[in-house]
Amino acid sequence: MTVNRIFVANRGEIALRVLRTARAMGLETVIGVSDADRDSLPAQMADRAVVLGPAQATKSYLNVDLVLHAAQATGCDALHPGYGFLSEKPELARRCAKEGITFIGPRPETIEAMGDKLSAIAVARAAKVATVPGTDRIDSAAKAAEAAEDLGYPVVMKASAGGGGKGMFLARSADGLASAFTRATREAEAAFGDGRLYMERFVEKARHVEVQIVGDGAGNVIHFGDRDCSVQRRYQKLIEEAPVTAMPPALQEKLRDSAVRLCAHANYRGAGTVEFLYDVAREDFYFIEVNSRIQVEHPVTEEITGQDLIRHQILAASGAGLQIAQADIHLEGHALEVRINAEDAERDFTPCPGRLTAWSPPDRPEIRLDSHMRAGDLVPPFYDSMVGKLIVRGKTRDDAIESMLRAIRDFRIEGVTTTLPFAARIIDHPDFRGNRITTRWLEDTVLPALETA
Repeated sequence: MTVNRIFVANRGEIALRVLRTARAMGLETVIGVSDADRDSLPAQMADRAVVLGPAQATKSYLNVDLVLHAAQATGCDALHPGYGFLSEKPELARRCAKEGITFIGPRPETIEAMGDKLSAIAVARAAKVATVPGTDRIDSAAKAAEAAEDLGYPVVMKASAGGGGKGMFLARSADGLASAFTRATREAEAAFGDGRLYMERFVEKARHVEVQIVGDGAGNVIHFGDRDCSVQRRYQKLIEEAPVTAMPPALQEKLRDSAVRLCAHANYRGAGTVEFLYDVAREDFYFIEVNSRIQVEHPVTEEITGQDLIRHQILAASGAGLQIAQADIHLEGHALEVRINAEDAERDFTPCPGRLTAWSPPDRPEIRLDSHMRAGDLVPPFYDSMVGKLIVRGKTRDDAIESMLRAIRDFRIEGVTTTLPFAARIIDHPDFRGNRITTRWLEDTVLPALETA
């Protein structure tokens, strides 16, 4: 499958990221944008931009028919979905295959298998990868109560079709279980149109760790190291780093091997992230899910490996296979990534759309900025509030922390409120500096202090 012209079916920083790699590979590019993004930097950088529809995502970026029609009409032979929007919709991958367009991502059946949590857990078990002690589908509060007694409290209800923390509710005792079941079912139905739930034992002191992989679709898979994404609010990642430094080296190798084994078992094609919970007390890890797309946090992996993951995505989708071996991947230094969201952390992270009157990032060799924003640009109210990602690298984790604090201090943004000052507060916290965080740390320690300040 020869790829010559790529249709970018996304917006913002990830669209710009894909366009830059495509240009470096000598490929032509077309981007589909909403009316709100017609003057954006990605629209200007692509060889051609076409307007899909109005600002509402359901009438533009989320409309499979419009996206495919635009790709066909502009003569594109490949389509990159980025992340979010249609990136994990098997329908788009299936329709691309039908129309002879190379989908730059996994096969549709892989997206289906990994997109459903119960199905993904079954794949992990078949590959002999440890999963969190839990259940199959739970379809009533009574069955939830029986299962919770077997697992032991606390437990967490999860949506089978879920993601991004939606449909997840914690029950610390039998008193809160029925409520957790009902709320999780309702939220899952509202968010995904699928109210199926399952239950897992809740790991009190957990870290969220993940492994970046790329596969050729024929059982050959390599990893690009791991990441720690434990700083989370409502199950949404805020700060990411690579590599993981909180695990014993032998266990870390086992983590990476498990991710490779699972994806090899699934004949995974393209880039993907295998996510795990690291149980700090037990010094063990459990499979959570596979994200069958490029991740927001992929830059920290690129910074410590020197590899372009978007390029590897395109090569794998085009049938070129893996162009490097595991022995060619070397991890050097430490990288941190901070998501820059147009939100007010002191007002419960209220979105803050508006026009940027100043946007002046620091410019030093150890700093990378992935963003589509410029001074004078409008942050629209229609989409996710992330306006960029600030990434730094250092020889050690401590070096990266100091570099990030300097970078945040030197970054001038005016016109909208962002989460950068809050990120500096997190990174400068003694617990973060001492690597003593868990997935609950931000909400249990930092946010209460913010509310009382």
